[in-house]
Formats: sequence, structure tokens, C-alpha cells
Amino acid sequence: MSSHKNLDKLESIKEAIVKSSQLSEDEKSESVKRIEEWVLEDKAFGTLELELKKISNYFTELFSELGIK
Repeated sequence: MSSHKNLDKLESIKEAIVKSSQLSEDEKSESVKRIEEWVLEDKAFGTLELELKKISNYFTELFSELGIK
């Protein structure tokens, strides 16, 4: 398991993705997949943020709501 500092934030993001009515099922699946890959590879959070924003503009709003950036 990753020792990444942002695991709590990532769990919050994943929960919000699953509950979102603004994302399609494909967007939800792709987003969760990218988060899980990111944790395994222990990438910088900025990299994940950019990848998720490519999937949907929803993530700009979500990160703001969660107090991330």
C-alpha cells in the first residue's frame, strides 16, 4: 500500500466521484482508475489533478469544494 500523504484526500475525491451526478459512468470509472494508478505509482498530486481535469471540468469545482487548490 502506498505511503502517500494525500490518501485521505484521495478517498474523499473517490467518494465524491461515485456520488456525482455530473459525471457519466465512464467518467467515474476512468477517474477512479486514474486515482488508483496514481497511488500505486506515487506520482505528484499536480499530475493527478491535471489528468482528472482532462476527463471533466467537474474536477475544478470538486477540488475547490474539498479545499484542494
